[in-house]
Amino acid sequence: MAMSGPSGAPGRRRGRGGRRAPMAEINVTPLVDVMLVLLIIFMITAPLLTAAVPIDLPDSRAKPLDTEEREPVQLSIGGDDTIYIGEDPVSEAELPARLSAIAQADAGQDRPRQIMLRADKRLDYGRVMQVMGELNRAGLSRIALVTTGSETGQ
Repeated sequence: MAMSGPSGAPGRRRGRGGRRAPMAEINVTPLVDVMLVLLIIFMITAPLLTAAVPIDLPDSRAKPLDTEEREPVQLSIGGDDTIYIGEDPVSEAELPARLSAIAQADAGQDRPRQIMLRADKRLDYGRVMQVMGELNRAGLSRIALVTTGSETGQ
């Protein structure tokens, strides 16, 4: 009785030494599965990456700034005139001391850390300038005003 190979022909081998022929197709199903999982992860985590202090920012047609390697300091002024450094509320009395501490921490660096100032659009212009004056007094002069992008330029 003759042995039959995988092709059904008795005693015949495929290719050299019985090796399988290379597969010419790429199975993209696992790639699509991984990409969909990554997309879902990014969709869930992206809203969590923004600052948690709710601020109604004004619109602007300005170009976005280049980012730097050090994390900028988020300074927010809410519609109720509450000041936040990061997500921590700061009273008016302790603001100069906190800003001076940030400036002292950056004293050994080439340039001071970027301050991202987020102010509610309903605030008085004088109030925003008062906080910017405190930043300047503490030696923090790299201030970026954060706005929402506007396509129409009203």
